[in-house]
This record gives sequence, structure tokens and C-alpha cells, in this order.
Amino acid sequence: MIRALILALALVVTTAAAPFDPFAQARIDEHPGAQVPMSVPLRNEDGAQTTLGKIGAGKPILLIPVLHDCPNLCGVTLDGLASAMRMSNVIGGRDAAVIAFGIDPKESAGDARRALDLLAERHPELAGRIHATIGSAQSIHGVTDALGYHYAYDPRIGQYAHAAATAVLTPNGRLSRWLYGLAPEPADLTAALAQARAGRTGGFVQRLILLCYHYDPETGRYSLAIAWLIRVACIATVLAILLFVLLAKRRERLDEC
Repeated sequence: MIRALILALALVVTTAAAPFDPFAQARIDEHPGAQVPMSVPLRNEDGAQTTLGKIGAGKPILLIPVLHDCPNLCGVTLDGLASAMRMSNVIGGRDAAVIAFGIDPKESAGDARRALDLLAERHPELAGRIHATIGSAQSIHGVTDALGYHYAYDPRIGQYAHAAATAVLTPNGRLSRWLYGLAPEPADLTAALAQARAGRTGGFVQRLILLCYHYDPETGRYSLAIAWLIRVACIATVLAILLFVLLAKRRERLDEC
């Protein structure tokens, strides 16, 4: 009995001492066809009561889970979507309802409004054509749980780890597919909206999970997401150099012939 208690205590201590792992906590479980609750109470950037159904108004929905007051990748994710919309001639409010869906229940309508104003400064074509929401923890989780979207708060640095992705919903609120990463390809965005508009779900998924998670000043280390980006950039540079060397050698052989 005493041995069991000691083992249980050791397990608790080990678990408590385990470092925060954003990739274990923040993920997306694929739930194609899942029904998102369209009537959960939310508030928009002006503080008025609203719902996803009211915002969607019978159109496909591009729902981007974000932190409105985010020092990391949320703004980059919205920039990438805005660029894809512009290149594919997708207009918010006409072709789809675009919603920056706040996942932090402590954020205010003022946070949402400031984020939209900054986005409109960078992308004037989005002014008045994108919505932002805030809500209670219960309302937010009602949506994110249905989507299979998991995120976690790291109390060490006071930030949320969450995936950078856009959920594409059918007009009646079913999950059609996810667009992963910071900037969807315009062709993928067009195809995803056509699929959602037709009420289709599932299909081929190009899955590349990128987390929005901050550099940790306490440890002096970059977050896993940023470190991953740096590694990819380094690998790409090395491959480019190798390709250049191979092409140069091939050109030398041809000249010798």
C-alpha cells in the first residue's frame, strides 16, 4: 500500500514537472462533416450579440481561430488568407463569410476591433468584409470541440499555443475541410469554397500543422513553430546551394565536351 502511494506521488510530481509541450496540447483532429453549433452566443467586434449562423447568412464560412491580441502568427495567418482571397477574387460577404474567431474568453470586443482595424490597414479590401468574434469559454469550446481544434494556455509565458489554420464550413455549418498553414494556395481556397458551397465534406488533405507560439525569454529558445521554420529555411538554403553546385559542374562537363 505504501509502495503504491509512493509510486502515485512520484507520478504526480513527474507530471507536474514535465515541461509544457505545445505540440501535444495544440492539434487538429480531423472531423470532416462535423456539425458546428451555429447558434452559440457570441459577440462581434462592436460588442453586439451574434451567432455564426447570423454572420454566415447562408454562405460558406471561412473560420480562422485566432487570438485578437496576438504577438505571434495570428496576424500573419490573416494576412496569408487575405492575399489568397485577393489572388483568387474571393470577396468577403459575397463569396463567403470570413470570421476571425477569438479563442481567448478574456479578450474584449475592443481587442477584436483593434485587430480588424490593423488588418484593414494592411488589406483595405477587407474593410467591412471580415468579422471578428469573442465569447465565453463555453461558447468557444462548443465550436472548437466540434471542429476537433485543440489549443492550450501556457502559464509560464502567459500565451496560448494553437494551430494556424482556416476551417471551411458549408452554409449550414458542417466542416468541409481545413486549410492548413499561414497562406493557402489561391487554387486550394477556390476549390475549398466550391466544395463547401455544394455541401461536400472530406477529400484530400494537405496537412502541415504550424503552431502559433512565442519565443520563450526565460529559456532563450524559440518556440517549436519558429524553430521549425528556421530549420526549413536552413535546409532550403543548403539544397539550393547543392543544386547550384551540381548545375555548375554539369555545365563544366558540357563545355569540356
